[in-house]
Amino acid sequence: MNTMSRTIARGIAAANVCVVLAMASPANADVVTDWNQTAIAAMKVANVVGNPWTRNMAMMHVAMSDAVNSVQKKYAIYAPGVGPVPGASAEAAAAAAAHAVLLKQLPNQKALIEQAYEASTKDIPEGAAKKDGIAIGEKCAAAIIADRASDGTSVPDTYRPITTPGTWIPTTAPIFAEYARATPWVMKSADQVRPPPPPDLKSELYARDYNETKEIGGAKSTKRTAEQTAAVKFWTQQNFGPAWQEAARQLSAARNLSLADNARLFALLNMGTANTFITDWDAKFTYNFWRPITAIRNGDQDGNDATERDAGWAPLNATPMHPEYPSQAAIMAGVSMGIFEGLLGRDLSVPIVVSDLVDPKVQRRYANAQAMSDETRDVRIWGGIHFRSSLDVGYQMGRKIAEFLIENSLKPMG
Repeated sequence: MNTMSRTIARGIAAANVCVVLAMASPANADVVTDWNQTAIAAMKVANVVGNPWTRNMAMMHVAMSDAVNSVQKKYAIYAPGVGPVPGASAEAAAAAAAHAVLLKQLPNQKALIEQAYEASTKDIPEGAAKKDGIAIGEKCAAAIIADRASDGTSVPDTYRPITTPGTWIPTTAPIFAEYARATPWVMKSADQVRPPPPPDLKSELYARDYNETKEIGGAKSTKRTAEQTAAVKFWTQQNFGPAWQEAARQLSAARNLSLADNARLFALLNMGTANTFITDWDAKFTYNFWRPITAIRNGDQDGNDATERDAGWAPLNATPMHPEYPSQAAIMAGVSMGIFEGLLGRDLSVPIVVSDLVDPKVQRRYANAQAMSDETRDVRIWGGIHFRSSLDVGYQMGRKIAEFLIENSLKPMG
């Protein structure tokens, strides 16, 4: 690509980002929700998804929460080290923290990040308060970057395929297998919420799961409705993370949260989401449970008379390259609902509208966050890539993570 082509491509990407942000911004956005959208936009352009996406979001939002509370002292600090600076601008501190983390994590998106930083600080009056706030934010960002430098997410991928000498197996490596050994946020270890093994292949529970997914999740299923198919197509990997962020912004706007409350909400949500990709990977690679496409094409080998083999069965969704049990979509739904209910109460009767990351005009609408949560789990069966038990177990894992985070981090001061 020549210089002119690169310039045009960057311009188109920046324009697309601006459109996404303009369409998604709630009326009462603050510096926290503004940077939430900036991070999503920058990672969209950089094509960062899945495990690293959640890590970046957690780092940025925890740094912002620390920056705000280094000034306002409403909630505990995650990484202490910044002394009190009376009169500093909390908004400048939050913006500087987000700016510094994203520049470190996404250096190739510098132009977009700098543009967002200028926009978020231009209305803060020049003077000592702004200068001190920026210094606080940069220190908080440095502390979080240092804290996560040795979290194990950048170790070499040493996944060892299961095989016998000389026997061919599919050679596509699993996605981010090293996250199974990474250090979670706040939690003691990745196996802290590890569930019991998946259902025994000879059990009635396994047969129930097998036949449900086989009947409704196949590419040629006649049981799945057109609406269910549309939901499957919407809930791709690229939409799961951003959609829960969008739901959080809408709940925040409905409650008119303060800056400190917003910073805490997004910090806990994103620590929890990052933990799902660590605790879930720990469980997935502990149990190595087969996906429906493998199970259903080998239904004559599971020892269960209630599971009839379908040699040509294929799922509607493309099967992800990592083990089946538990479900990542379900654990993410569980942690999100746990954080929302833990901080905002169980009455979350706010309509939720979520947009496709690529085409924001494509949307899904829900009466409330629980309805969204239910669908994000069901689509993994409708799409043929999960079993029901995996969804149930994953959701409860997420709830446990949320409860632990709320009880052990960013607690109210005084």
